[in-house]
Amino acid sequence: MLKVKNLSISFVLDENTSKVVHGISFGLKKNEILGIVGESGSGKSVSSLAILGLLPQKTALSEGEILFENKNIINFTEAQFRAIRGNVISMIFQEPMTSLNPSLSCGYQVLEILQLHNSISTKEAKDEVLRLFEKVKLPRVETIFSQYPHQLSGGQKQRVMIAMAIACKPKILIADEPTTALDVTVQNDIIELLKELQQETKMSIIFISHDLSLVSQIADRVLVMYHGKIVEQGTALQIFKTPNHDYTKALINSKPSLDKRLLELPTVTDFLNHSINTTVVSNSERAKVHERLYATSPLLELEDLKTYFNTDSSWFLSKTEPVKAVDGVSLKIYEGETLGLVGESGCGKTTLGRTIMHLESATEGSIRYRGKDISKLSRRDLKKLRKEIQIIFQDPFSSLNPRIPVGKSILEPMKVHKLYNSNEERRDKVVEILKKVGLEDSSYNRYPHEFSGGQRQRIGIARTIALQPKLIICDESVSALDVSVQAQVLNLLNSLKKDFGFTYIFISHDLAVVKYMADQLVVMNKGKIEEIGDADAIYRNPKTSYTQKLISAIPKGI
Repeated sequence: MLKVKNLSISFVLDENTSKVVHGISFGLKKNEILGIVGESGSGKSVSSLAILGLLPQKTALSEGEILFENKNIINFTEAQFRAIRGNVISMIFQEPMTSLNPSLSCGYQVLEILQLHNSISTKEAKDEVLRLFEKVKLPRVETIFSQYPHQLSGGQKQRVMIAMAIACKPKILIADEPTTALDVTVQNDIIELLKELQQETKMSIIFISHDLSLVSQIADRVLVMYHGKIVEQGTALQIFKTPNHDYTKALINSKPSLDKRLLELPTVTDFLNHSINTTVVSNSERAKVHERLYATSPLLELEDLKTYFNTDSSWFLSKTEPVKAVDGVSLKIYEGETLGLVGESGCGKTTLGRTIMHLESATEGSIRYRGKDISKLSRRDLKKLRKEIQIIFQDPFSSLNPRIPVGKSILEPMKVHKLYNSNEERRDKVVEILKKVGLEDSSYNRYPHEFSGGQRQRIGIARTIALQPKLIICDESVSALDVSVQAQVLNLLNSLKKDFGFTYIFISHDLAVVKYMADQLVVMNKGKIEEIGDADAIYRNPKTSYTQKLISAIPKGI
C-alpha cells in the first residue's frame, strides 16, 4: 500500500544544509500496524510528515520516493496533498491541545473535515460526528460536540483527534506519539481503541513512539530509527525478544525495571559504550535508609487539607457543587525522602502540589513546614517560603522566558532572594550549577530554543536548585522525555538529592518511574488518598482495586 524508497530529508538553514534522514526504506502493508521507534531527533516524526507533505517547503528538501498505491507522492503539489490529507491518509498529532483549534467547538472541527471531503448536509455531518464520538467512547457526546478543547481532559481531547482522523475512513492512519503525557489507564484505553478501530475498518496504521513497551502492545512489525537511519526492523516479537542492534537493546533496557532497583539507571550511551553500572539497591539497604529517615520529625505535614474550586453559575441557575480537587488529605513528608504521588488526571495530585506551594489557596486544613503552620502567610513570609520550597514544571520550554538567556533566568531568582554579594559572584555560581546538571559554561548566554528537551529540563532543574531549597516538587518533570533522556534526568535528581540533601515530592503518571524514585508512595483518586505506604510494598501487593487497575495498566512489553 505504501512504499518509502531511499528517502532522505535535509533542512537548509542560513545557507547550511543539515541532513536529518539518510536514505531510509520501508513498506506498509494493508491492514497492518507498523511501529516506528527511536529517540527525539532520530527522524521518525519528520519522515511521517514527509508522507503527508507537511514539511516546510522553503527549508526542507526531500529526495527518494514515497509510493502510495503506486503513485510517487513526494513531489505532489499542495492541492494534490489536500485531496488525500485527512481523507485517504490521516494523522493523529502528538499534542491535541495545540493541534485542536481553541476557538472552535470540538464537534465543529470534526464536522468541518467531513464536509470538506464529502458532499453531505450539515445535519448529516453532525449525526456522523456524534456517531464517531460514540465510536471513540467519548461520554456525553451531545455536550462534547458543543464544548471547546480547554473544557476536555487530555484523554478526551486525544479521542476527539482520533475521531477527526478516522472521520473520512482513511486507508492509512499515522499516529505520532498519540499517548505521550497521558495517564497509564488512559494510554491503555487509547491503545485498545486504535486496535479495535484498525480491526473494524481494516486501515493500516503507522504508530510512532519512543516507548518500546507501548509499541509492543500494538504493532505487527517494528522499525527502529537512530540518527536518521533505520538500524533494525522486523516483527514485533523478533525486535523485542531477540534484538540485534545495541541501540535497540539500549532502548528496551533504559526504562526503570519493576523487578529490581538499580543504583543508577542505564542510558543509551551506557549501553553503546558497554559501561553499565549493574549495582542493585538491596531491600536491606533500603530498609536502613528508611529507618533513619522516619526516625526524624516530619519536614512537611498536611492535616485534613482541602482545596475546592467553585464552578461557574449564573443568576438564573442554582449554585453548583464545588469541585473537590483535594478533599481531606493528611500525610507526612520527611527530610531526605522522595514521596511519590500518582493517580489519573483529575485525581488532585497537581493541585495538592500547587496548594503546598501556595499557588492555590487551601479551603480548609493545615500545612505545617518545620512544625510551623504555613496555611496563611503574609506576603513577606511567603517570599521566604518560596526560597525553601521550589517546583520543577512539566514543560521546561513554556516555563523559561524565550527572550532571556538561560544564565540570566537562573541568576534572576538569586538576585530577588539576595543570595551572594554581587552579580559576578552569582554568575560564577550559575556556571557552577550548570556544570552540576551536565551543561557547558557556554550555555549561560544561549536561549531556551537552542537546547533539546532534555537539556531544557536540566536548565529547569538548575534554576530550581539555585535557591538551595529544602523541598522540591517535581510535577511530571520527566513525562514527555525520551527513555534515555529520562534516565539521565532521574539519575541527576538522585545525585543532587545525595549531594544537597533535597526532599522531593515526585508527581507522575508513569508508575514505573515513580516506583524507581519513591521511598513512600501515595495513590490519589478523586481528591482523596486511596492508598499510602512503601512504594515497593504497594507495587507487590496493592490493596485497593483502583491501585490494582493503575498497576495492571503499566505497559509490560512482549
